[in-house]
Amino acid sequence: MPELRLDPVTGRWVLVATERAKRPKDFAQQDAAAGKARPERSDACPFCPGNERQTPPEIFSFRRDGTRPDEAGWWVRGVPNKYPALTWEPTVRASTSGIFSVRPATGAHEVIIESPLHNASPATMSYDEMAEVIRAYIHRYRALSEAPDIRYILIFRNHGRDAGASLEHPHSQVAAVPLVPPVVLEELAGARHHHESTGRCVFCDMVRQELESAVRVVLETRDFIALEPYASKMPFETWVLPKTHAPSFHEIDPSSYRELAQVLVDVLGAVSTGLHDPPYNYILHTAPPRERCDGFYHWHIEIFPKLTVAAGFEFGMGMYINVTTPESAAEFLRNHIPSEASGRNSGV
Repeated sequence: MPELRLDPVTGRWVLVATERAKRPKDFAQQDAAAGKARPERSDACPFCPGNERQTPPEIFSFRRDGTRPDEAGWWVRGVPNKYPALTWEPTVRASTSGIFSVRPATGAHEVIIESPLHNASPATMSYDEMAEVIRAYIHRYRALSEAPDIRYILIFRNHGRDAGASLEHPHSQVAAVPLVPPVVLEELAGARHHHESTGRCVFCDMVRQELESAVRVVLETRDFIALEPYASKMPFETWVLPKTHAPSFHEIDPSSYRELAQVLVDVLGAVSTGLHDPPYNYILHTAPPRERCDGFYHWHIEIFPKLTVAAGFEFGMGMYINVTTPESAAEFLRNHIPSEASGRNSGV
C-alpha cells in the first residue's frame, strides 16, 4: 500500500508509492553517455592545468611550492564564477511598488576546481584528495562569512549535465547570499520547535533512532553517518551527518576532514557503481553565520541523484512522490560500498 511519511524536521509529508515502487537496480542509467570514459586533460576545458588564463584570476589555490597563482601546479583551485548569480557590485537598488519588492543580489559566486584531472570525481578520488576539497570549502566559508551583508554561505555540487553541470571537469560552487534560503529557514523552524518541545535536537534524535534500527543506514564511521531519510523525497536521497551535535560545518576539526571525505567518497562511489554514474546534486545545509541556533540545528550534506522527474502531482500538491522505499535504497547502496579502501588512501 502507498503510505504518507512525515518529515520529522520540516513537517512536510512525502508519498512513498510502494505498490508502484521500482526496484533500485531499475534506476541504473542506460544512456550511452553514462560511464563514458573521459580524458585526464582536455585542451578545450578552462579548468584543466595549463588553461588557467581562461578563468578569472584565482582567489586561492592549494599548490606545489615554487609555483605561482594562475599557472599549473595546483591540486585545488578557487576562482570567481565567470557567469555569477550574485555580485559585489549590483546594479539594482532596493525598492517596493505595491505588493512587489526588489533588492540587489549582493554577494559572491565562486567555483572550486576540485582536481587537476579532467576525469576525476568524488567517486574516484582518494580520501586525501577529497579531504582537500573539504578544506577548500571551509576556507571559503570562513572568508565569505565575514562580509557584513552576507546571511548564508551555500556550498553545492552539480554532477552531470542533467544535474546542472555545464562543464565536465570536477568542481563545486560556493555562493555567499544576502538572505537565509527558505529551505534552511524551514529546517530551522522545525528544529527550533522540536527543541522547545523536547529539549533535544531533532537531528540528534534522528541519528540515534536510525542507528538503533539500522535499516536506513548506508554507512557509519566513528564520527559520521550516511542514511536514507525516513521521509526521503526522492529515490536514493542520502544524508551525511555528524553523529554528535554540531550546528556549523565550518567548525569541523581538521582531524575529521579525512573521515568525512571517506564517507562522501564511499557513498558517492556506491551511487556511481550501483546506478551507473547518474547525475546528482549535493548541498551542504549548515547554520547561518549570524543565527543563534547552537542548541537545535545540526549541519548535514544532502545528496540527490536525478533519477525521477517532478510532474503534475508534485507541483499541484507541493508534495514529493518517492517510488522506491528508503529501506530498499539503503540496502542497495550498502551492497555497493567498497569492502576495502585500497587505492583510496593517498593522492595529494
